[in-house]
Amino acid sequence: MTAVSRHYVLAAGGTGGHLIPAFALAAELVRRGHHVALVTDSRGAAIPGKPDFLPAHVIPAGRLGGKNPLGWLRGLRAILEGRRMALRLFESFQPSAVIGFGGYPAFPAVIAATAAQIPTIIHEQNAVLGRVNRLLASRVNAIATAYRVVERLEDKHLGKVHLVGNPVREDVLALREQPYPPFTEDGLLRVLVTGGSQGARVLSEVVPDGLAMLQPALRSRLQVIQQCRAEDLDAVRQRYASHGIPAELATYFEDMAERLADAHLFIGRSGASTIAELTAVGRPAILIPLPIATDDHQAANTREMVEAGGARAIRQEKFTAVELAKQIQAMAQHPPSLGNAAHAAWNCGYPNATTDLADLVESFGAAPMMDVIRMGGAAAETSGREALA
Repeated sequence: MTAVSRHYVLAAGGTGGHLIPAFALAAELVRRGHHVALVTDSRGAAIPGKPDFLPAHVIPAGRLGGKNPLGWLRGLRAILEGRRMALRLFESFQPSAVIGFGGYPAFPAVIAATAAQIPTIIHEQNAVLGRVNRLLASRVNAIATAYRVVERLEDKHLGKVHLVGNPVREDVLALREQPYPPFTEDGLLRVLVTGGSQGARVLSEVVPDGLAMLQPALRSRLQVIQQCRAEDLDAVRQRYASHGIPAELATYFEDMAERLADAHLFIGRSGASTIAELTAVGRPAILIPLPIATDDHQAANTREMVEAGGARAIRQEKFTAVELAKQIQAMAQHPPSLGNAAHAAWNCGYPNATTDLADLVESFGAAPMMDVIRMGGAAAETSGREALA
């Protein structure tokens, strides 16, 4: 445990992509003896999985964009009010640093911290620097990233970039040292399909028919677990039944870590948390980036995993049953191929992301900022990878 207990404020938007790494960091900082508070919006304060030990402070978060001047005015007012509320919190909580995880609520909290001369860090979960983090990049003391190459990150900011990876849930990280489940010529092929918190309709429409097109020797061994939207459940269930493919369907799986542990192949979106978990555990994947994701960041997120051989990416406009069947057949026709892809995915993981980010955070208000995980430094090539040697 750390000898000196300090206070830290984490600021994040109300979605899982922003909050999952924030929760992981909060747990690690508390384990080290620090006190942590969360600044978020109403969604974030009520999101399932928020740790009981983490107090949430809801502040206004306005958006600056669009062509309507009234919209700009409302957004600016909300940001200024959020900034005032954050400053009041800082006066009482006295944080050693404020860490932003993106999303609109992070913006007023971080600019309040810079005004109060409190050290600031932002963490970018995606392979494209998000809109809020772009606005904050020039103001903050450090930028933590999850990918070696991050688009929309200006060269002038590279000196304060630290590659740490994207923290994942402890129950998922615990699976990293478990072997890939045996996949043999006559054994089951367990396929896990998810489309985010609400499922994705395109997956419900394409995946059952794509699996039905597999060669009989492979199709007869399928065991499917799929997350669907509530309104799609009956139709998807009927599709699988008509194809004679056993499938377990639900709108939400509470034991997702166990499902991931048993899976031979993942099919789904390529959000930051999804990629982080797949690479933490080492699971091959067929990824369908969300086409409306801001700055097409989900497509960028697939790059490292695809280049390493751990995944295949299919653009949604080309995501058909025929194409899906072709890609699955190529990956699973020979059992060693899936195992090799799993190892390639595993090699893309950053198992020390949470501790590396916590080390970076602790460097504020303590010793001078460490250089161990600074991009471009002598240790950059091994940061987060030592466990893979």
